[in-house]
Amino acid sequence: MQPKKIDKYLKIYRDGLLNDTMPFWQKHAPDRQYGGFFNILDADGSVVGTDKPVWVMGRSTWLYARLYNVAEKRPDWLAWARHGMDFLTRYCFDRDGRMFYSVTRQGKPLRKRRYLFSESFGIIALAEYALASGDARYKSRAEDLYRLLLHYHRTRGLLEPKIIPQTRRLKSLAMPMILLATTQMLRRLGDQPLYRAVIDEALDQIERHFLKPKFKALLEAVGPNGEFLDEPMGRLINPGHAIETAWFVMEEARYRNAKPLLALALKILDWSLAWGWDPKYGGILYFRDCRNLPCEQYEHDMKLWWPHNEAINATLLAHFLTGRKKYEQWHAKIHQWAYAHFPDKKNGEWFGYLHRDGTLSCTLKGNMWKGPFHLPRMQLYCWKLLEQVKNKENLQACAPCKE
Repeated sequence: MQPKKIDKYLKIYRDGLLNDTMPFWQKHAPDRQYGGFFNILDADGSVVGTDKPVWVMGRSTWLYARLYNVAEKRPDWLAWARHGMDFLTRYCFDRDGRMFYSVTRQGKPLRKRRYLFSESFGIIALAEYALASGDARYKSRAEDLYRLLLHYHRTRGLLEPKIIPQTRRLKSLAMPMILLATTQMLRRLGDQPLYRAVIDEALDQIERHFLKPKFKALLEAVGPNGEFLDEPMGRLINPGHAIETAWFVMEEARYRNAKPLLALALKILDWSLAWGWDPKYGGILYFRDCRNLPCEQYEHDMKLWWPHNEAINATLLAHFLTGRKKYEQWHAKIHQWAYAHFPDKKNGEWFGYLHRDGTLSCTLKGNMWKGPFHLPRMQLYCWKLLEQVKNKENLQACAPCKE
């Protein structure tokens, strides 16, 4: 990538984060009366609902601590991280150590799910805040929650199954992917043999069970030993999720300077971009069927913000790790489409939900799923990656993969 392009993108991501995305959330999200953050917000930031999704609360808390640790030691960012952490630790844990899925504005428990996503984002919030605050108690709590998550994940029967296991057993890509990312973040507090084992297991699952060369696809669900299920739930591809997995694997390749891992990540990325890109309208489709049959999900052809954020991350990293022009071209194409359709030029931040043709479907800036995570994480990640490239820092780029 030419230096002028590096400077251009660096400015877009940095300034977008600091002058657009974060001001929106800092102005509208904090609940100064009961603590934590509002998240169900309309386009202008007005509060549409006061219930609080716990996994988004963890993401928000992680973001402020991460900004403090990586971008700038701003006291307000540390204060907002503490604001979120106080609410999380006071209201969002059940007696069994697990976390709720949602609570009321005042912190009363509303819902607890069979998934472990609240816990995974609680772990990264605790870990990042431990680094930001220097308080070792949060490190210990992050490690304890991580071990509890593993216990529930590995012990059959502790979590209610989604489908009746006597009839059909399936496992989801979500868990190896999220275990990979969560462990990578927790490892920053100090490496342990357990972390390497969990990451190795996640990588093995991704490659041997979920990646299907026959379809050139990373599937969302397979049998317990990777068996292909020729039903809609077994044929499902979520291109954005697969692309997100690809850059997590790239980061592990970068950490280990491992050529085979980089090759795996690039295969996932290439196949997922081919499945995801909409040749008619541009942008990344939400769901595909690996046999090109109709998807059962009604939102299958919508364009959501987060797959585009993840694709911007993945293609930029792939370009700098390999030097391949095609990834620079993919990055430019996805960046241009996303920045032409998602940003709210009036109120700031991004809309999250578009129709297939790129027209607006919903004005919400936040809900039970969208919050201050994918977009600011992308902006921060790309800003810092481009700084590394500009400053000619070593990316641990797996030299044999350079062209």
